[in-house]
Amino acid sequence: MATDWTEANRLYLMRSLGRVRNAMRRAVESESGGVGAENFPTAEDDERAVLEAAVALPAPSAIETLAAAFGLLPFERDVLLLCAGVELDSRFAAECLGGRGDGSPFPTFGQAMAALPDSHWSALAPTAPLRRWRLIELGDGVALSRTPLRIDERIVHYLTGIPCLDQRLHGLLTPVISPGPGPLPPSLAAVARRAAGLWGGPAAVPPPPVLLLCGEAESGKRPVAAAACASLDLGLYAVRADDLPAAPSDRETLATLCDRESRLEGCALLIECDHDADGPPPRPAIALAERLEAPLLIAGRDPVRLRGRPTVRLDVNRGDAREQRDLWAGAVGPAADRLDGRLDGLAAQFDLDAERIQSVGASVVAEDPLAPGDALGARLWDACRARAQPRMDSLAQRIEPVATWHDLVLPEHLLDLLREIAVHVRQRSKVYGAWGFAARGSRGLGISALFAGASGTGKTLAAEVIARELRLDLYRIDLSQVVSKYIGETEKNLRRVFDAAEEGGAILLFDEADALFGKRTEVKDSHDRHANIEVSYLLQRMECYRGLAILTTNKKNDLDPAFLRRIRFVVQFPFPDAAQRAEIWQRIFPDDTPRDGLDYDRLSRLNVPGGNIRNIALHAAFHAAESGEPVRMEHIRRAAETEFTKLERSWSDEILTAP
Repeated sequence: MATDWTEANRLYLMRSLGRVRNAMRRAVESESGGVGAENFPTAEDDERAVLEAAVALPAPSAIETLAAAFGLLPFERDVLLLCAGVELDSRFAAECLGGRGDGSPFPTFGQAMAALPDSHWSALAPTAPLRRWRLIELGDGVALSRTPLRIDERIVHYLTGIPCLDQRLHGLLTPVISPGPGPLPPSLAAVARRAAGLWGGPAAVPPPPVLLLCGEAESGKRPVAAAACASLDLGLYAVRADDLPAAPSDRETLATLCDRESRLEGCALLIECDHDADGPPPRPAIALAERLEAPLLIAGRDPVRLRGRPTVRLDVNRGDAREQRDLWAGAVGPAADRLDGRLDGLAAQFDLDAERIQSVGASVVAEDPLAPGDALGARLWDACRARAQPRMDSLAQRIEPVATWHDLVLPEHLLDLLREIAVHVRQRSKVYGAWGFAARGSRGLGISALFAGASGTGKTLAAEVIARELRLDLYRIDLSQVVSKYIGETEKNLRRVFDAAEEGGAILLFDEADALFGKRTEVKDSHDRHANIEVSYLLQRMECYRGLAILTTNKKNDLDPAFLRRIRFVVQFPFPDAAQRAEIWQRIFPDDTPRDGLDYDRLSRLNVPGGNIRNIALHAAFHAAESGEPVRMEHIRRAAETEFTKLERSWSDEILTAP
C-alpha cells in the first residue's frame, strides 16, 4: 500500500504541478501577445488530468492532506504548488515565469495573482496559513508584490512523500518509537488507557487537554505517553525542558514548527521536566506549553498551571510490591525459579520502575546465567543498592557499615529493641502487603526510630550494626545543614534526600534532630508558622518512607512531645557504667593489635563513653606502633591525657594507677 501510494502521490503531484505550470504559461503568452497559448492544454484538460490521477490514489495525496490540515484556499494551494514546481523541476521557472530581468528563479506574488484563478491579496497576510505556518518564505523585494516566494524545505519533502523531521528540530526533539520492550506493567497501562480516552475516547472534546504526567516514576512516563499515542495512531516526540530556547522569538518559531509538524504527521509532543524535580519547570517550558496547539503531555513530578489550555493530572507511580515482583520475574527469566522467594525481598526493599528492573535483572543474569540462587540473589541485591548510590552520594555522607552486634555494649533489653527494628524493616513487606495492613491506610507505615543519648554512647554505631544486618546503605544527614532560614528551602532539601533514598531503600541517619524538632512555641509570626510546617513535612515523609529513618539527639528533653509520639521506636542510649566500660575496653582493640599487660578493671575507671574510649585506644595504638611495642598501659595513659584535655576535663595519673 505504501509503495502504491508513493507512486500515485508522485503522479498526482506532477499533474497538479502541470496544471499550475500551464496556467502560468498561458498568462505569460497572453501578456507577451504571443499566439501559442492556444497550443497549451486548456484549464478543463488540466483539471481532468488531475482528477484521473486522484482516482488512482489509495489515500489522499500529500498536497490535499496539507491543504486540509492548514485550511488552504484553492489559490493558496496553487501558490504553494507554484513554489514547489520551481524546486522540483529545473525547467519550471524558465517555462512559466517568463523573463523577469532580475535573474531570480523564484516566482513573485504578483505573478501568482496575475495568472492563477481565484486570486486574493489576503493570501499573503501574516496571519494567513501560508505565512503563519511558514509554508513559504518571503525573499527580499522592493514591493510586496515583487518579493520572491520560496517554499519551505520541510514542505517540499512532505509533498513528495518523504517522511522526515524539520531540520531545525533535529537535536531538540527525540522521536519516541514505542512504549519499550514488552507490555507495560498493569499500573502504567491503566494510566495510558485513561490518557488515550481523554484525547480520543467518546467523551473527548476539543481542544485536547494537556496531560500532566506527575509522580516520582521518571522513566515510566515516556512509555505511558508512547502507549497512549500509539493507541490513537499518533506519533510522539519528546523534548527536555532545559533544552528549550529562552528568547521569546526563538520560542515562537519553535512552537510554530512543532504545531506544524503535529498537523503534518499527526503527532504529539512530550515536554520532560523530571530532571529538574527540585523546582518548578523552567519558564520556557511553561511559555511553550501555553503557546502550543498540538496534543501535549508534560512529564514532571508535580502538576503545572497553564493559562489558556485545560489540563488533566495523571499520576504515574511505580507499581506496588506485587507488580514489581512480577517485573523482576520477567527480567531474570528462568533464573527466577532458583531465587526461591528472594524476588519478594527485592520488590519490598527497592523501589525501582520497570525500566530499571529490566536493566538490573538482565545485566546481572547475563554475567553468570547458571549462578546458584544465593549468589544470584546477592548480586541482584547489591546491583540495586548501587543504582541509588550516585544520587545519594551527592546529598549525604555514606557510612560503610562494618560494625557487628559484638561491637555494641548495651543492656540486653536495648539490644533486643535494636534487633526488633531490623525485624520491622525485614518483614514489612509481608505484614503490610500479604497480611493486609497497608490496605487499611498508608499513614504510619514508615519505620522511624529516635536514638537519644550523650555523644559517644553508640548511636551511630547502632545504626551501622542495623545497616550491616540488613545489607543496606547507611547515609548520615546533618539536619543542622539541611535546615535553612529561607522559607521553603528546608522542605526542598528534605524532599531531595527522601526522593533519592526511596529507590535504594537506604537507611537515613539524621544527626542533631533537635535542630528541627525543638519544642514549639506560640506562633507569633510567619517564621514560627513555617518552622511548624517544616516539622510536619519531615514527619509526613518519614511516615510514608519505605526505608528506615533514624534520628539522633543528645537533647531528648528539648524535643517536642508531639513529635516523639509519631516515632515508632525510641532508644535511650545510657552512659556506660564501669562494668560496661570494662567490656568495651576488652572489645575495642582488633584481634591483630598486639597488647601487653592491659588492666581492664583499671581502664574502666576512665569515666568516658564508648566513642571516647575508641579515640583513646586508637591514639594509644599509634603511640605503641611508633615505639615498636605492643599496646601497654603507659600508651593508654598518654592517649587518655590527650583525650581528657580535648574534652576540657581534669586529668590525674591516679585514675590509671593500681590501688
